[in-house]
Amino acid sequence: MTGSGRWGVMPLVAEGDPVRQAWMEQCIADAVKNAGGAGGPFAALIVHDGSLIASGANGVTTQLDPTAHAEILAIRAAATALGRFNLTGCELFTSCEPCPMCLGAVYWARIDRVYFAATRFEAAAAGFDDMHLYNELCLPLSQRSLPLVQIAHADARAPFDAWNRNSSRVPY
Repeated sequence: MTGSGRWGVMPLVAEGDPVRQAWMEQCIADAVKNAGGAGGPFAALIVHDGSLIASGANGVTTQLDPTAHAEILAIRAAATALGRFNLTGCELFTSCEPCPMCLGAVYWARIDRVYFAATRFEAAAAGFDDMHLYNELCLPLSQRSLPLVQIAHADARAPFDAWNRNSSRVPY
């Protein structure tokens, strides 16, 4: 089975790759350890040039931070380790299919490929149901459960105008 990705057609399942299987085994072991008391049952690893450069384990409850998902923490650590915000050349291994927030961060970080173990449906069966978020993103703003209200303002574009005038800006 194949799917189209940023780099063309690629396998959707990497069952026969012993190196990637080993990274996933480590990731799952980290998630199991984290679920035993330190936080939620999620972990993530980021590999660059065949070496582990960062890891993260869910810290939502321990850090009192709703954004402290394993993937987000691993991305932050990888960016620090590499000294750059663009993580091209990196692969993310995660114990579960990323939620919409984490998937957005993966795209922004420009990670080359994501490998995951459990699906979002398996996570939902364990009480971690992100389907509401996936569904909300498909709705027009007026139909979402969280009101998103634009306040029209004459200077709304001023930050973008300042950005475009900044000759030393770093595009991302």
